[in-house]
Amino acid sequence: MRSLLLFSLCAMALSSCNQSMDGYTINGSLRGDLEDGTQVFLKTIGEGNQPIEVDTTTISQGKFEFSGVAEKPELYYIFVDKAQGYTAVILENGDIDFEASIDSLGFADIGGTPQNDFFANYMEESRKISLQAKSIQEDLQRATTSGGSPENIAALRDEMQELTEEYQGFETKFVSENPNALISALLLERSISTKTIESSKAQELYDTFSAEIKDSKPGQRILDLLERLKASEEADKNTSIGATAPNFSGPNPNGETLELKNLLGKATLVDFWAAWCRPCRAENPNIVSVYKKYHDKGLNIVGVSLDRTADAWKKAIEDDGLEWNHISNIAYFDDAIAKLYNVDAIPAAFLLDENGVIVAKNLRGPALEEKVAELLN
Repeated sequence: MRSLLLFSLCAMALSSCNQSMDGYTINGSLRGDLEDGTQVFLKTIGEGNQPIEVDTTTISQGKFEFSGVAEKPELYYIFVDKAQGYTAVILENGDIDFEASIDSLGFADIGGTPQNDFFANYMEESRKISLQAKSIQEDLQRATTSGGSPENIAALRDEMQELTEEYQGFETKFVSENPNALISALLLERSISTKTIESSKAQELYDTFSAEIKDSKPGQRILDLLERLKASEEADKNTSIGATAPNFSGPNPNGETLELKNLLGKATLVDFWAAWCRPCRAENPNIVSVYKKYHDKGLNIVGVSLDRTADAWKKAIEDDGLEWNHISNIAYFDDAIAKLYNVDAIPAAFLLDENGVIVAKNLRGPALEEKVAELLN
């Protein structure tokens, strides 16, 4: 978990409104077997999440130094030639202290500037939880491979779930207690992006941020993400079980416009899929079987494809023998129907009754046939 948490933070860019132009100095100290002249690299992340080298220095008697001017604080990475791992550091103007063992760069002690102090405090606390998680994972692996009792394995899994929830609570608490920290903005940004926080709570936390943090790059991105999260939550309400399925229309393979309300049967399956989606294609034979068995009894299916090309879409329909109505805007996940139904992963399916009310979601295999049979009997 430690490496996952560190990487997820290091994949984000940091910024702040500290406009001091006195410059920065990273005073680095490394412990371990190191030759003088060993190269140390300062890197950032560019397009496609690829590391970009921005500065290089060398080690002398276990010491190294980087210096320059940072217009705004930003997250960079320190790599050492022929060493495993890397260290995240916030490049901001001021004297930044860096100490680490060459064998564990990810556990470097970094501080000396406000944002690095915030970051270090966060990492210290998160590592404590990560170490607990590692211990539980090891116990669980031993119990699983050595034939441990089902009760013990279940207890360990419950303990891991509780720890996951504890970590989420820790992050929320950290953000609420540190409204002046850019790491708080990054944590909130990640929570919104992964939908692990409700929009109301996210808005509440964002409102506590200082003006400088709100004006930072992650702070500005949060505003857009908040709007998306609110729209997603609203779409979830509109497509929850018991809600009337939102109507939609779109072109079929012949270019004719079809509309959901005109395609309803006694039971209707709205199936989001694509030719490129292997799980979708693997499930298609089951859907075909259910359709053939129950179509004459009132089952209709409306396939909504998230394909990128019309040729792939049409070929998959023919290859898989999907003899029902199909719609596609050939827009991948930018498809308006997918957004209307808050579909961000496929396969996804919504089963409607004769009134167009959603009665089940994402049924597969025998569960789909069982529910269809229930609706039609």
